Amino acid sequence: MQEQENHQAENPATAVESAEVAAAETVVEQQNDPANYAAAKIAELEARVAELQDAFMRAKADGENIRRRAQEDIAKAHKFAIEGFAEAMVPVKDSLEMALKVETPSIDSLKEGVEITLKQLNSAFEKNRLMEVNPAQAEKLDPTKHQAVSMVPAEQEANTIVTVLQKGYTIADRLLRPALVTVAQGK
Repeated sequence: MQEQENHQAENPATAVESAEVAAAETVVEQQNDPANYAAAKIAELEARVAELQDAFMRAKADGENIRRRAQEDIAKAHKFAIEGFAEAMVPVKDSLEMALKVETPSIDSLKEGVEITLKQLNSAFEKNRLMEVNPAQAEKLDPTKHQAVSMVPAEQEANTIVTVLQKGYTIADRLLRPALVTVAQGK
């Protein structure tokens, strides 16, 4: 017996073969005793079921945690969605408040202040991808960006823009407000 163990220690392949033989002998012994074999098989299957049930519960908990975190992220995104736009608008408000504090404003200083404030507002719009829709005269009416409020006789092609009554705006390629326009009637 000692010689066999020494031989197994020297040759790992032999050790594996011996373990397989021992396992096969155990199975044969259990098969000879059906009650013992059935009890061992049931215990093995119950252990496997418990292992799978534990893995399932962990996966279910992970899924719930991911869903909960995603809901929290969406709620935060909704809550702070306009934060960037609000930061860009604060300097515009500051400029308007400063203009109101001037004791004796001149027309030139008011005009200059309004121009500077408009530049700040345009900059805030650009940073937040809020773009004007200001169609040119004789441009074709685009119902996805323009809203025709009336048709007028004109010396240009039908369904082209004659005048812009109010600019429109898009935000990130999505129409926020259509441009209000008058269009030419057919000749």
